[in-house]
Amino acid sequence: MALTGIQIFKMLPKTNCKECGHPTCLAFAMALASGKAELASCPDVSDEAKEQLAEASAPPVRPMQIGAGDRSFKIGGETVLFRHEKTFLGSPGLGVLVSTDTDEGTLTEKLKVWDTFQFERVGFNLRPELVAIKDVNGDAGKFAALAKKVIDESNFCLVLMSEDVGVMKAGIDSCADRKPVIYAATKDNVDDMGALAKEKGLPLAIKADDMDGLMDLTGKLTGMGLKDLILDSNSRTVRRAFEDQIWLRREAIMKKNRALGFPTITFPCEMADNLDKETVIASMFIAKYAGIIILSDFIGESLFPLLVERLNIYTDPQRPMTVEQGIYEINGPDENSPVCITTNFALTYFIVSAEIDASRVPSWLLIMDTEGLSVMTAWAAGKFVGDAVGIFVNKSGIFDKVKHKKLIIPGYAAAISGDLEEEVKDSEILIGPRDASQITKFLKEFGV
Repeated sequence: MALTGIQIFKMLPKTNCKECGHPTCLAFAMALASGKAELASCPDVSDEAKEQLAEASAPPVRPMQIGAGDRSFKIGGETVLFRHEKTFLGSPGLGVLVSTDTDEGTLTEKLKVWDTFQFERVGFNLRPELVAIKDVNGDAGKFAALAKKVIDESNFCLVLMSEDVGVMKAGIDSCADRKPVIYAATKDNVDDMGALAKEKGLPLAIKADDMDGLMDLTGKLTGMGLKDLILDSNSRTVRRAFEDQIWLRREAIMKKNRALGFPTITFPCEMADNLDKETVIASMFIAKYAGIIILSDFIGESLFPLLVERLNIYTDPQRPMTVEQGIYEINGPDENSPVCITTNFALTYFIVSAEIDASRVPSWLLIMDTEGLSVMTAWAAGKFVGDAVGIFVNKSGIFDKVKHKKLIIPGYAAAISGDLEEEVKDSEILIGPRDASQITKFLKEFGV
């Protein structure tokens, strides 16, 4: 955020009322500065201070919601240049380009295929979000028909691409409920496109040949009351587009240039002659620093690595990925089924549960909250030790579901077995394998 915690604290009422959920106004200011609290939580802040704080503490890159429905997503909101400094927030949306010379039957088939590209990974559903409809012949009817087909036959969000205001109006009218992105305002149509975006309440992409041109357009549009803008530097060579992305982010974050503090849109589909090259270019823009990325097609072998890259880069490095503590049923367990115990680190859970599922042995899996630490790390930190695990097991309710007290713990936590046996009376602690890949064999051979 633009202000430090101390600067924010000076504008707060300093009553220490605790109604914001923090013990002091200073603690609240520090949380606000780190993005872990909302200004609205303070009941006593003055209207004047609220206005100053809202403006001064706004992220350098404006956050905005793209689309509507279950594929809607947020872009922008960035406060740093490098992920290790804090975290990246608004992960880029991935879209595919469809032109108005595309046959409707062909689009129907493509939508069916594109909708199948959904991949489960560590509890996340990875999938693309957008279809971009590009006007290539000025046919408003065709433009509107394709946009309507997308919203009728899929849940994809939309980017509507035309510089003709009449064509754009027709497209918006056919899919307004999906909150499409309007692309694009230029120096020649900025007044009309700006008025249309304001009337419909939609995000507006702007395009110019240089940075001065972009700033002129953002200045004009923000003066009209528009806030949700998306920048296209109109560079269609890889090197220039890459340089532009970095320059725009630096201007926004390091120089606090509000005129360029908006997310960007990029078009790898216009920078390469095949999808393999587009995929490499798109991977670059995921890291540096696109808000929306448009490809010429979606196929599994190019899309999946982009989705995984996006997940890895935009996962908060300061916040472990976790699953909820509790009892998980795998393969339909009964009162005689084995009971396995592990931590709530998401990757640990998904690996272990997958191996148990593959064994086809009906099992209970107890997931203990260790603040997202893996087994070894949690044990070393004193969070996965015998007495703590024992207290968790006793309170979990697992003994209402099984008639035995055989508990399987990870091989790396073998040292806790003695304390665990003392804590869970009449229990028998079984040491499971160290490597999760051996779980299937262990469950099948051990005869629990």
